Amino acid sequence: MIYYVEDDKNIRELTVYALTQAGLDARGFSDDVAFRCACAERTPDAVLLDIMLPGTDGLEILRRMRETPSLEQVPVMMLTARDTELDTVTALDGGADDYLAKPFGMMEMVSRVRALLRRSASLRHGQGAARPLACGPLVMWPAKREATIAGEPLSLTMREYDLLSFLAADPGVVYSRETLLQRVWGWDFDGGSRTVDVHVQTIRQKLGDHADLIETVRGVGYRLRG
Repeated sequence: MIYYVEDDKNIRELTVYALTQAGLDARGFSDDVAFRCACAERTPDAVLLDIMLPGTDGLEILRRMRETPSLEQVPVMMLTARDTELDTVTALDGGADDYLAKPFGMMEMVSRVRALLRRSASLRHGQGAARPLACGPLVMWPAKREATIAGEPLSLTMREYDLLSFLAADPGVVYSRETLLQRVWGWDFDGGSRTVDVHVQTIRQKLGDHADLIETVRGVGYRLRG
């Protein structure tokens, strides 16, 4: 079940309709109160959030979800008219797994929601690697979705974890932005290389003194230092 919180009735109903037509169960809510009641009845498989909402805004809802045990691992995609780089970074750094600016195409939206669900389902069924991935001070346990940097816990969103663990699986190997989009996101996105750049930026912030573990190879892409 997918929950969508959006105060604009027309956008909400059109998005829910597109999801249901694609064979996905979806429900729409106009505000945080209705959303919280629904979450108390049933934990969603994914959540789509507008940022500018009456009362509690989308970023505050996202923050609360990441602090709630039953919701902390639910993938979240922000759907919003606020599309500046600062807005994107704020949402991703706050725990969002994806970000789509309005106006958006319904086919792309559905494709990206499906990608979120695929990744989430794979993790729930324990299909990640059982052995830890170690690269210098970074250690990751994909099956448990845990990571440490220099022995300290590293808090990452679902997409950040997927991206970093993908790079950690082959340290020293350079991947283009397009390859990372296809292998990590699971969808083709025209002109979407900036999505990778933003995620790398937020991961580097969380790595702190070890931010240089992710190396930019000018004109090519990214790699994890071996």
